[in-house]
Amino acid sequence: MPRALHPRPDRLSLRDQAVSTLVRAPLFLLGTAACGSASLAASLFEQDGRVQHRIAQAWARASMRFAGAPMRILGAHVLAQQAVAVYTCNHLSYMDTPAIFAALPFQFRIVARHNLWTVPFIGWHLRRSGQIPVNVRNPRASIASLSGGVKTLRSGMPLFLFPEGGRSRTGLPGPFLNGPAFMAIRAQVPLVPMALIGTHELLPMHSKTFYPVPVTLAVGEPIATDAMTARDLDALTTELQQRITALYFAHSWRQPAPVETAAHL
Repeated sequence: MPRALHPRPDRLSLRDQAVSTLVRAPLFLLGTAACGSASLAASLFEQDGRVQHRIAQAWARASMRFAGAPMRILGAHVLAQQAVAVYTCNHLSYMDTPAIFAALPFQFRIVARHNLWTVPFIGWHLRRSGQIPVNVRNPRASIASLSGGVKTLRSGMPLFLFPEGGRSRTGLPGPFLNGPAFMAIRAQVPLVPMALIGTHELLPMHSKTFYPVPVTLAVGEPIATDAMTARDLDALTTELQQRITALYFAHSWRQPAPVETAAHL
């Protein structure tokens, strides 16, 4: 059994604070700008997004190195199958996206909050690479976006999204939206539960300082959706949340907390 992640120190030394401010953060921003520009240029010459995805993976791996966050992947055999599925993970930090792009070894599309499309470079890459925006505050727009995700799955492209719809303020898995279950059932593809451990400690909400810690991605066994219908939506969402929460606490120093009930679209 791998050693559980321990909490980051409450305070960084003056040296580590200086390294974060003067080295890590500028490298992260420069890498984002450079890779975003390269992705935009690549989008002018390709249709399938393969080069753009490789650029995103290179950006992600460099970003994790710049942040001082070595990664380990548990359950990598599930990812090696490269199955068309809805891949899901808890959401703790802005560093979750680099961690996911660094870890998943295949091309996929992401379903993410629509306001990310307004962020320079990141939003431009999302728009030009065919990612799927979703407005979780507008149920009608959300349903339309999720239907687009179903179409993407049926075309043979895996999807990734954060079921919580936003970052956790506490660092613990929160209530899940039922969008992932909706798309998996409609497309009749598996749901793959995954848990990130360490990104909240690496860069928590409202922080601009990197706290270098190891990051773990724990991948669970896929949940089959064969023969499921809309009647199974809430039960499947609950099962997904339970599996991701169990993965998280199995490899984290934190103690389990009561699981909140699933939210609706």
